[in-house]
Amino acid sequence: MRTPSSTTPSPGPRRDLYAAGAAVLLVTAAVLAGRRVQETSRTLFVDWPPLLASWGPHAGPGTPAALLVAVATVAQGPALAARLPWRALLPAAWGTALAWTFSLALVDGWHRGIARRLTTRYEYLQVIDRFHDIPAALRDFTGHILLDSPDNWPAHVAGHPPGATLTFVLLDRAGLRGGGWAGMWCVIVGATACVAVLVTLRALAGEALARRAAPFLVLAPAAVWMGTSADAYFAAVAAWAVALLALAVTRASLGWAGGSGLLFGLSCYLSYGLTLVAVIAAAVLLLGRQGVRERPALLVPLLAGPAVVATVFTLGGFDWWEGYHLLVTRYGQGAGGIRPYGYWVWANLACTVLITGPATAAGLRRAGAVLARRRTEARACARLAFLVAAALLALLVADLSGMSKAETERIWLPFALWLLPACAFLTRPRAWLAVQALLALLLNHLLLTGW
Repeated sequence: MRTPSSTTPSPGPRRDLYAAGAAVLLVTAAVLAGRRVQETSRTLFVDWPPLLASWGPHAGPGTPAALLVAVATVAQGPALAARLPWRALLPAAWGTALAWTFSLALVDGWHRGIARRLTTRYEYLQVIDRFHDIPAALRDFTGHILLDSPDNWPAHVAGHPPGATLTFVLLDRAGLRGGGWAGMWCVIVGATACVAVLVTLRALAGEALARRAAPFLVLAPAAVWMGTSADAYFAAVAAWAVALLALAVTRASLGWAGGSGLLFGLSCYLSYGLTLVAVIAAAVLLLGRQGVRERPALLVPLLAGPAVVATVFTLGGFDWWEGYHLLVTRYGQGAGGIRPYGYWVWANLACTVLITGPATAAGLRRAGAVLARRRTEARACARLAFLVAAALLALLVADLSGMSKAETERIWLPFALWLLPACAFLTRPRAWLAVQALLALLLNHLLLTGW
């Protein structure tokens, strides 16, 4: 039987503070350098670099609720996560994450915080009426990606495969019309991402570490952008694909493998960048390789799922590869072709600090130490550190690609969520949770975020 100490993080609070301090310095440098670049060349296309936001201290109807959720989670979150039955912990985590995200969104009020977000000129709801004939819209989708094409798509529609837009088209046809329903869809579904991560952690690294990570997943600063960016919905779909894969390899379940494959396929048709979730999936397969060796047939439904989704869209008339290549051209035609790579290649990482918080920086330091000493560390800790490292690798690949210059506070949500479990290695969780909550509250109340 595993002893309680087998998953207890090693000491080093002073080094944790150094790591958090380095993260703060990175953000400070990105703010100062970004202002300088913006003042001299105006090439960043953001008002408050490195974030797509503008300065605007404010409060709103969500402020009291956000404060209440933050205080309650900091005070009781670690204890409840430790003692609640697992089946109760998962819905409790989802409900708290939902309350946190929803209350932060309402700081900007219902209209600006939720109902209007997905209705601006860049967003999906602008083109709902152009999908009255879905097969025809799919066949013609790539013909409207480039800026010089007739009736070119808005930025977010052009920047994603049609699965993203079709989600909102289908909501509209189901009678859930308008920005309010679309925004709530993203908030409600997006909040389930933390549950998916917890399921994965328990399957691969054990319940003790999953419980330690739970409050940090719930109270993540990323919630500022989870409500109501469509990327929150994308992040949840990708997270559940990984979670079902973890269940498949640890339980040798063909059903979970098939469900994972279908969600991976859907992820790729929601966002081109979610193909990099394959890096996290590869880590899950390595950690669960014993299950795959015992039942190699798991790979059949796992690979068949993406093939089925790709076949449906291809037969419907959409060519994924053509769409991606046209997107690369479209990216260069707009702000992406002007924004300086030399600034964003490191300032993007400052955005990641802001959505994951200083606690995650400290947790990543500990994860690195665990990997360096993996032969002497508890097996569960090493497995968690490996999973987090895979997520960090996926994020770095996205960064170096140059296709994510700016706005990564929302674009990288699907990867950033997998960095948060590193906080399970931290001692004094309440203190770190308080820092995380304070950061989210300050960001939401001092800045008017773009998404």
